This record gives sequence, structure tokens and C-alpha cells, in this order.
Amino acid sequence: MTLDRLAFMGLRNLASLEMAPRPGINIIVGANGSGKTSILEGIHILGMGRSFRTQQLKHAIDHDDQAMMLHGRLAGDPPLPLGIRRRRDQSELEMRMAGERVARVAQLVEALPLQLINPDAFRLLEGSPSSRREFLDWGVFHVEHDFLDAWRRVRRALKHRNALLRRDRIDGRSLDVWDHELAQWSERIDALRHAYMEAFLPVFEDTLAELLSLPGLSLRYSRGWDRQRTLAEVLQQGRESDSQMGFTQQGPQRADLKLRIQRRPAAEVLSRGQQKLVVSALKLAQGRLLEKATGRTCIYLIDDLPAELDAEHRHVFCRWLERMECQVFITTVDPEVLSGVWQSTTPVEMFHVEHGRLAAYGMKDFTTE
Repeated sequence: MTLDRLAFMGLRNLASLEMAPRPGINIIVGANGSGKTSILEGIHILGMGRSFRTQQLKHAIDHDDQAMMLHGRLAGDPPLPLGIRRRRDQSELEMRMAGERVARVAQLVEALPLQLINPDAFRLLEGSPSSRREFLDWGVFHVEHDFLDAWRRVRRALKHRNALLRRDRIDGRSLDVWDHELAQWSERIDALRHAYMEAFLPVFEDTLAELLSLPGLSLRYSRGWDRQRTLAEVLQQGRESDSQMGFTQQGPQRADLKLRIQRRPAAEVLSRGQQKLVVSALKLAQGRLLEKATGRTCIYLIDDLPAELDAEHRHVFCRWLERMECQVFITTVDPEVLSGVWQSTTPVEMFHVEHGRLAAYGMKDFTTE
């Protein structure tokens, strides 16, 4: 799965841009503030319906424009056009696929599986559980077809239960109904997450072993409620406490991934470079498992790949990308740090961004025999 065409208009400081990326490695070179990260952002919005740089998508629109329009085309027979438009004066995001209006962002996410490795990716180790749940659920969503329905049912039940808990007088019968709904679908989500983690863990360990030796590192899935009780029991027994707090304290919305080294949180033990390699191994492993389970490949967006990595680890990481035979977009300030890390058979295209304008870089020898 690769993008063979990109066209962006009204995105931050980028001039109207048209780009024909390669199926393999695409390196985007430019000075700080030139717009190279905005290209990754545009691809991310195209596939996720949201930015990784701002909570409000209107802030990604160039200040001289009233709308942002992003277009891409997935190679195939036939090719699949994707499009997004966001007007500054409207909150609605217009999404299209193959010329037809798309109602749900999940349809874009399914069509264009993306993995982002940027400074925010460190949240997988040092951030809140919500970042790790999002990472986990991305993987489950792409390999388990009924996950999305179960996830939506859980969110609906949780919303109604929390609303009842905040009332002055609790309606016991209504709470029973939503307790049953929440427990039923939460158990289903837990089963899907657990099965995914059983498949994911050996792939992650294999990937990490080639990037970095970390004896004692463990990765464990925590479902978000007492392992010795069903969620129905937990909800029933915790009603009074939940009512006092005004929300449901246990459930799949509290699930987490625990990364530890000899019982200590990995983020407290590892250096910044080691953390980046662990995060990269998590992301690469998800892509490998997706291909194994579905035959589809991820597109990787890597912002400033050389940061925090020495030459040896940059080399190993790039060889993993080659081995996976996926499409990759990499930004860097200095292209020389990526010189000689690619095999001569790997397709590599260089692009240069300067003052928001994109041009072919001019092919240099960035491969090694």
C-alpha cells in the first residue's frame, strides 16, 4: 500500500504542492521552519482526519487561506483517490474516497494505515495511558473487524453511565441497564486486546532485539480492572464510590501497556536514544504484524529520524525499514547523516523544501552496495 500522488493546498506555510513519492524511501530535506514537517502533517491528516501538531485543525490552515484541501492517491488497480477539505469558518471535515463522500474517519484510517515516529511518540513510554491505549487500539482495529463496533458500544454505555452517576439521585434500574451493556462489550474489547497482545509481543521482542539489547525489558497489557473479578462485579460493587467521584473508575477506558525494566518504568531507566529505539520497535512491530495478519503494509512518517540516534543505530533502523518493503517519508535537516545507509536496490527519492516550496533534490548516492 503506497501513495503515488500528493497534492496539498492551504496547509500552513506550504505553497500549493504536488508530489509524486516513490513506493520506497522518500527523504524530505530542509532547514528548520521550511515546511518539511508540514508534509508529514498533511499525510497524517489525510489518513487520520486530524493533525499531530494541533488539537484544532483550523490552526493548520495557512493564515492567508480560508480552506485547506489535501488530496492523495493510493496506488492500485484501480487507484484509490482520497481527499480532505477543511474550511476555516466551518467545524465539519469533508472527507472523500474514490470521489464519494465519507461519513466516518474510521474509513480513512482503514484505507491508509499510518505509523508516526516523531518527538510526540515518546509519550508511549513517558506519557499518560491514553497514548498507549490509542497505540494498542490502532493495532486491534486494523486486524479485528468487530473491534470498532464493540469500542463504540463501550463509549456509548460509558457516556450514559457517567451521566447517571452525576445525578443527585441515582436511577438504579437505568444504571443496571448500562452496567450490563458496558460489562458485556468491555469484556469483548478486553478479549480482542488480549489476543492482539499475544500476537504482538513476540514480534516486538524480535524487532527490538535487532535494534537494541535490553535484558529485563517487559511489556504487559493491563485491562483496566481487577483481574480476579468480572467487570459486572466491579461495576456493581463500586457504584457508591463511582457516584461520589462522578465517573466510572474501572473499565477498558483505564487499560494500559506497562513497559518496565526489572519492575521499574522503562522511561525512568532508559536514555533518550534508547527510548527512541524502543518506541521505534513498537511502531515497526505493529507494521510487521499488520502485514502478517492482513497482507497490508503501513506507511511510515518519521520526523527527524537522525535525532537521538548514533550512526550505528540509524543504520540498523533503516535496514528494518528496507526489510519491511514499506513506503516511508523521512524528514531531516542534514541529508548527509543518511548517506550510505540504504542498499543499492532500495528506491530512494530526495525532496528539498525551502520557504514552503518543494523540488526534487537531485539524486546523490545515498545508497551503499
